[in-house]
Amino acid sequence: MKKKALSVIMVAAMTMSMLAGCGSSSTTTETTTDTEATETSEGTEATESAETTESADTTESTETASGDAVNINLYRCTFNLANPDGEQVQKVQDAINAYIADKINVQITLTDIGSGEYTDKANLALANNEINLLWTASWESTIGTNDLVPANAVYDITDLLPGTDLYNSMDESQWEATKYDGKNYFIPVYKDNVEGYDFMFRQDLVDEYGWDITSVKTLADLEPMLEDAKAAGLKYPYLTQKTAMFYRWYIDKFDFFTADSATNFFAVDRETNEVVDTILTDEYKEFCTLMGEWADKGYISEDDYTKVTTDTTTQTQDWAISWWTDIPVNDEADSRYGQDVTMQPATNRYAHSTSALGSCYCITANSTPEEAQACIDFMGLLYTDSTLADMYTFGIEGEDFTYDSNGQVTQSSEKYNHSMWESASATIVTPLDNEPANKAELYKDFNGGAETSCAAGFRFDKSAVEAQYTACANLFEQYGFPLENGGIPADKVESTIEEYQAALDAAGYQDVLAEFQSQYDAWKAQ
Repeated sequence: MKKKALSVIMVAAMTMSMLAGCGSSSTTTETTTDTEATETSEGTEATESAETTESADTTESTETASGDAVNINLYRCTFNLANPDGEQVQKVQDAINAYIADKINVQITLTDIGSGEYTDKANLALANNEINLLWTASWESTIGTNDLVPANAVYDITDLLPGTDLYNSMDESQWEATKYDGKNYFIPVYKDNVEGYDFMFRQDLVDEYGWDITSVKTLADLEPMLEDAKAAGLKYPYLTQKTAMFYRWYIDKFDFFTADSATNFFAVDRETNEVVDTILTDEYKEFCTLMGEWADKGYISEDDYTKVTTDTTTQTQDWAISWWTDIPVNDEADSRYGQDVTMQPATNRYAHSTSALGSCYCITANSTPEEAQACIDFMGLLYTDSTLADMYTFGIEGEDFTYDSNGQVTQSSEKYNHSMWESASATIVTPLDNEPANKAELYKDFNGGAETSCAAGFRFDKSAVEAQYTACANLFEQYGFPLENGGIPADKVESTIEEYQAALDAAGYQDVLAEFQSQYDAWKAQ
């Protein structure tokens, strides 16, 4: 297994999918659908199938009632299902359009894509000017917030927001925290807008083995529990979820202000308030060595560093311990993973430059002014109307979910299933039946109790060193990812880190580091 990983490092020449440019266009191309996406209900020709025509007739009637409704193409990612059900997504789209027809002059075409394919498919649709409203996040690759702004792929909504229901749906601080160069490009989902991480345990194993999870303060404290899980024959004693975790587990030491695991070799040391090369720190060597040791002992499977595991592996009984992004109501994980899981804090929580962009929407630059306004109107209603927010998040009442006697949501569908954090504001989406009824207040308290990072508000402009920055980021998959996922034996970690740094330097790393340091020093001096 280790020889295989080392050979990959020697021969791999990884390339990064580059964000295709989105040019201006006076019209928006209708979305071409596939098995995961939904069919458009507006503009359907009579020559198509009777089933599709029937759907189109329904939409046409709502348009007639509301005037010449503006259609917007909305792309979103689904994390709770491996593959969205196209027919059910179509039902949800039609139900939403019927509900909003007499409220706003907007109709939507909803495209729902599984997380495994979302980045590639959304990126292609962006290149083809097929999207008006896009779900994204600071941590997404290729179409993440830090990719979209430099590519001029997003619409400046600064002047569209003031006085709208959307703007008034959350504190002004949310809009300030998500600005780029003083402008608003993104609509944050009001959820946990600070960042911190937990160790996550399957509760049935905690009960079976009597694990005292409150004693776990560091990664090394997990080892006796991982040994129990291995002895029990579990395939993934420690499940990394094919995620490079250095920039998460070490957030107490560093502010990784790029919000991108592929460039976690740039960070601000919280003690010195200086930009540092994290690859050469003792912390990086310590972490990668531990991951190598765990893989050597069979605690980490090669499935993680070869990316065989999926986003639904956490819904199985094959793992024991993993990680979780701390949120105000961690019980949400029970619903997401279909089993009882328990969290133990691993880091503190921080408010920083990208924490409020962990889930957000943007209007694409190819949108017309009318389409951009329609997106603002739709999002304003989504963030203030509980019926719409529940429909958009949970699906069709009676098919995908029901309300219990307390008025809370019970999800029951394998066809349409989303979570609040990637859908709409925590203040308007109805809590699940296993969540506190005062969920909205808990979120406000959670966000208010975080530490403010020393680098909060700083955003790096990579335009001066973009070629070098990209070349360095391309090396992460070859070196950083296997190092941080147990793909390198412990006795090879130090030499591999040396190779990694040498490759980075050859790619222009020192130029980028100097630019980071210069910009950060200038920002601090303001």
